[in-house]
Amino acid sequence: MTNSQQIRDAIVEALPISTSNYGYIPSQRNMYIPPAHSKALRLECNLVIGARGVGKSFWTAALSDSSLRASLTSEVRELEQTDVHIGFGFHSNLDSYPDKSTFSQLMASGHSPYDIWISVVIRWLCIGDESSVPKGTWNKTVDWVKNNPEQIARLTQQADQNFKNSGRFGMIVFDALDRSSDDWMQMDNIVRDLLRVVLWLKSFRSLHAKVFLREDQASRTITNFPDASKLLATKAILSWELNDLHGLLWHILCNAEASTGEVLRGVFKSVRESKPRLRDGVFYISGEVKRDSLAQRALFQALAGPWMGSGPKRGIPYIWSVSHLADGHGRTSPRSFLAAIRQAAEHSREKYPLHPYPLHYESIKSGVQRASEIRVNEMAEDYPWVPEVMLPLKGLTVPCEFLLISGLWNQNATTDLLRNSARELPPQHADRGWDGVRKDLERIGIFETMKDGRVNLPDLYRVGFGLGRRGGVKPVK
Repeated sequence: MTNSQQIRDAIVEALPISTSNYGYIPSQRNMYIPPAHSKALRLECNLVIGARGVGKSFWTAALSDSSLRASLTSEVRELEQTDVHIGFGFHSNLDSYPDKSTFSQLMASGHSPYDIWISVVIRWLCIGDESSVPKGTWNKTVDWVKNNPEQIARLTQQADQNFKNSGRFGMIVFDALDRSSDDWMQMDNIVRDLLRVVLWLKSFRSLHAKVFLREDQASRTITNFPDASKLLATKAILSWELNDLHGLLWHILCNAEASTGEVLRGVFKSVRESKPRLRDGVFYISGEVKRDSLAQRALFQALAGPWMGSGPKRGIPYIWSVSHLADGHGRTSPRSFLAAIRQAAEHSREKYPLHPYPLHYESIKSGVQRASEIRVNEMAEDYPWVPEVMLPLKGLTVPCEFLLISGLWNQNATTDLLRNSARELPPQHADRGWDGVRKDLERIGIFETMKDGRVNLPDLYRVGFGLGRRGGVKPVK
């Protein structure tokens, strides 16, 4: 077995088949903090916004685990003195918060989302004190909260003082709020009232709240209430730059278990002349490797060679592997990047076993195809209406005029059918016709409008949805 074949096997073994967190506690070996994410983890940051696959549920789960919070204190010192409670999340926990059906029932009974969220906060603050708040059902809790405003104020004030006396902070975290409702207007009310509650908590020194939101939720009219600017001033965007993605890749590769990790740390050492630093059972790459593109490019060249073909005109693998996974806003998620690299290693092992580098450039293109398939499936989960509007466009070559796209839509569907057939949240602007649907597709990064007015799709979506482009990565069959 050649060294390249060993490295291919090691990459496949080190990178997970699925990088979706699903709200479960992550491994400390996978904890990697890009600079842009440090602000999002700070107590004073109340609003965190990010697209699919950038880490919202990952950080929610990490913050909820005391041992992982301890490992984050090198970046965010105050987390060492912070107790975290989940106020809404990916997994159902009816003792801590109502699920979608319960939320809908409570609102149908006349309870406002504001009172429901206050009830969630009060239940958190009264954990261990069963006599203060009735907790049999959420309806009983919310009824009590609505009728006892003074008691609510006293309980909250006392909880704040208790945290202060113990030298600690309390933080309640809200995530996966797209699961709170199937109706945009209702979800707007739910999120807006949650942010009002978060603003209320800002008046207490030891109590904090953090809300993770999808971009499409944050772009709506959820902050049209007095003093919302105080929350917006704390906003953090979860983004991943080119160097962040390659830093994450090497952090995961170097922390692979057993002989797999030894092989990949050997690759790292062959380029950097020393292995990553080991601390508390975790290997940490240096700050230079995290930030310096030249150092990262040399490392990735050891895996994929210098060019995406026979010469520089084809592109540089270090850059190409990220740029061709970007959405219409130019952003690449770690989930797509890691999936593409794993597929590239598998494809190289099968199709190019004698290639001198572990990753063949054609296999990196295969990685883009695989990442695109995964991304398209994720879009179908988050936006069930998207496959409906993309199916008539299969086989189309882009870039093209929007008139051609709308013509295909008119032949295959109508906005009424589109609105009624979506089982989850429909397009936000479906009532504006196809121009509204186009706007929604641009907003979530599937469509991009070129300077000449034509519509284009980034490879991340074009390949998976089966559209073509001259000279581009071939669409998935």
